[in-house]
Amino acid sequence: MPQSLSLVLVHIVFSTKNRKPVLTPAIERELHPYLASIFNACRCQALEVGGADDHVHILSSLTRTITIADLLETVKKSSSKWIKTKGPQFQWFHWQDGYGAFSIGRSGEAALRRYIVSQREHHKRITFQDEYREFLKKYNVHYDERGCMSVNAWPRAYRGRPARLRPRALPACHERAGRPRYIC
Repeated sequence: MPQSLSLVLVHIVFSTKNRKPVLTPAIERELHPYLASIFNACRCQALEVGGADDHVHILSSLTRTITIADLLETVKKSSSKWIKTKGPQFQWFHWQDGYGAFSIGRSGEAALRRYIVSQREHHKRITFQDEYREFLKKYNVHYDERGCMSVNAWPRAYRGRPARLRPRALPACHERAGRPRYIC
């Protein structure tokens, strides 16, 4: 076959640092198109972008030439720099280190688009943490509750380091202290 073709749709979810509710409807009107433009610049078409005060949902195609990790590193880094220019209330803005990325079939695209668009209404009834747990269960993703939903799961020595500079597993001494060894 002379060509390499693919169609991979991904539902991506990530939150603000410590899930701080700083993404107001006013900033969303600019943030969501900006996020879409970053995806598009990476040749991954953003099909829908939405969210609530403390997180975003993105339905995107994934090009065959970029990993999800590289894509999200670019998206988070660029959007974090951009949002800091939007006023003094955003000068300390950061995205949480992790993310959720779930494959979605073409048959589920319309329902997911509706879900993403209705995020503000949806989160009047359910917290982001409960919503995220539901996704992990729905997609059968195994996780450690203690590390996945805690705000400061990493020991002080590892906090603030980019994810790529942290070990995939926490040091054994951290486990002996009664804390989770593996983090989502």
